[in-house]
Amino acid sequence: MRQRPPKPAPQLLAVVMAAIALAAWAAWLGWDQHRDVQPDGSVTGPYEAWQVIGLALTLLVPVAWAASRHFLASSVLGVTLGLTAAAFYDWSDDSSGLFVVGVGMVMVGSLVTTTVVSTVIASVKRDGGRGA
Repeated sequence: MRQRPPKPAPQLLAVVMAAIALAAWAAWLGWDQHRDVQPDGSVTGPYEAWQVIGLALTLLVPVAWAASRHFLASSVLGVTLGLTAAAFYDWSDDSSGLFVVGVGMVMVGSLVTTTVVSTVIASVKRDGGRGA
């Protein structure tokens, strides 16, 4: 008789996903804290587009893994919690208080994006299994 490996508890998986999101934020965005001044005097940054794309692609792997095993809530809530906490910690030294708006945008954006990605992956996995 072949036994299946035990499934992780959804709560534990959400905590693991949050830790992965925090670590990915630190790896991709945590080290770049200076703003770039352009020749025309405009200020950009502190992040470059390739850093944010790298963060998104890095998080796609664990989200896809969790969604393919139908842990949608764990992947969505874990990544959203991790990215929101990382943004709050990283930006909380802003004296204007506008960092809260940015943190809210990260929270909503990561919630919507991981929900859509997880749902698509889970439905493709489910539909792909029927034809086999």
